[in-house]
Amino acid sequence: MPKRLIKKIKKIITRGNTPDGNMPVIIGANRHSFDPSLASPNAIRVVDTLTKAGYEAYLVGGCVRDGLLDLDPKDFDVSTDAHPEEIKALFRNCRLIGRRFRLAHIRYGREIIEVATFRGSHSNASSDQQSSTSDHGMLLRDNVFGNLDEDAVRRDFTANALYYRHEDQAIVDYVNGFEDIQNRCLRLIGDPELRYKEDPVRMLRAIRFSAKLDFDLSDETEAPIRDHSELLGLIPAARLFDEVQKLFMSGVAVTVWDLLQHYDLARWLFPSSVESKNKHPGAMGMIDQAMINTDERIASGKSVTPAFFYAVMLWGPLQTHWEKLKRDGIPPVPALQQAIQRTLQQQAKHTTIPKRFVTTIREIWELQPRLTRRHIKRAQQLVEHQRFRAAYDLLLLREQAEETPAGLGEWWTEFQHADPVAQKALAADHAQPRKKRRPPRRKRRDNQQ
Repeated sequence: MPKRLIKKIKKIITRGNTPDGNMPVIIGANRHSFDPSLASPNAIRVVDTLTKAGYEAYLVGGCVRDGLLDLDPKDFDVSTDAHPEEIKALFRNCRLIGRRFRLAHIRYGREIIEVATFRGSHSNASSDQQSSTSDHGMLLRDNVFGNLDEDAVRRDFTANALYYRHEDQAIVDYVNGFEDIQNRCLRLIGDPELRYKEDPVRMLRAIRFSAKLDFDLSDETEAPIRDHSELLGLIPAARLFDEVQKLFMSGVAVTVWDLLQHYDLARWLFPSSVESKNKHPGAMGMIDQAMINTDERIASGKSVTPAFFYAVMLWGPLQTHWEKLKRDGIPPVPALQQAIQRTLQQQAKHTTIPKRFVTTIREIWELQPRLTRRHIKRAQQLVEHQRFRAAYDLLLLREQAEETPAGLGEWWTEFQHADPVAQKALAADHAQPRKKRRPPRRKRRDNQQ
C-alpha cells in the first residue's frame, strides 16, 4: 500500500483525538478574527501544494496568534505530516536545514517559508539520531516525527499552538490556546519545569512574548523561571546572541530589560554589565535610556544596530577594565585597547558577537576620548568619520550619566550642523593655548684635531 495512502487512513482514524483522548476544539471562520487575506500568498501556496499532494498542512504559530490579536503577522510557518525529504520532492526551491531540528526552507525571492514536520513523542525515538538529551535534560536533537495531535502538545506555549486550516478557514485548537489568547495569558504546554529543562531558551521566549503581546504569565509558567535561570549557562553563546536580538529589537526593550532583571536572567546574558552597576551606576542609567531610545526608533520605523546596543550594554565593564589598567601604570590609549579586548572576550563567553559588529563596537568606543578634543581640524575630520553618529549618540548617554564635561554633547550637536565659519568660532571658544616650543638644541660638535 503506498505510503501516502497509509498516512491518509491514519489521519481519518486519529483526527480529533489527542494522545490523552481529548477532542480538539474546531473554531470555525465565523468565530475567529484571523484574516487569510493578510497571510503571505507564498505560505498559502505551500499549504495548498502540500494539501493537494495528499498531506496535512497548516499555518501555525506566531502568524495565527498575531492575526487573532489584530497584529500584523511577520513570519509564516507551516506544519505538515510530510517528512523533510517528501517536502523537498514537491518544491524545487526547497532547502533542508538543521540537525537538532530538521526543517525545510522554501524560498520565494527574499521570503522564506519555514516548513516543519509534525513532532512526535520522544518515547517513540528509535535512535540518538532522532532524539537525544543532555545530562541536564536539555533536548539536543528532536527529529521524532508524529501526527498533528502529538505536535500540538510538543509546542511551547498554548498561544503558539493554533493551526489554521486553509481548506475551510477553521482553526484547530488542542490546548485551549484560543481562550488563553482572548484572556491575554501566556501558558506553557505541559510541565513548565520539564519544558524549561528541555530548552532553557523558553524562559527568554516567555519574557519576550509576555512583553511584546502584553500577556500575563500564568502562575505555573512563571514559578520556575527564577530558580532555573542558571540553565541559560548551558546554551551556546551563538544561539543566545540571536535570542538577545529578538528580545531587544521587538519594540519593547524597556519592559524586556525590567523582566530580565526581575527574573534573574539578565546576569546570564550580560553578567559583567550587571556586576558593574555598583562601580558604575551611571552605566546602568545609560542602559535604561538606551532601551527607551531603542523602542522609540523602532516605533518610528528607524533601524537599530546591534553594535550600538552592545556598545552601551558593555560600557560599564569597559570602564572598570580601563580604570584598572590605567591605575596599573598603562598609558590611556594602550589601556583602552586592552580594556576593549578584555570586555569583548568576557562577553563572547555568553553571547557571541559577530565580527562585523565587534569592529563597529571598537570604533564607537575608541572615538570617545577623541570627542573630548575640540580642535577645529580634528573636529571636522571626526564629523566625517563613518562611526561618528553612533559615537555621538553614546556621548549623549554618557553626558546624561554625568561622565563627560558639562556641555560637551551640546557642543557637538551645534558643531556638526554648523557651517565652516561657525565651526571655527565654536572651536575657538575651546582652543587650548599652545605651549611654547623650546628652540632645538644645537648639537655639540667635538673639536676636530
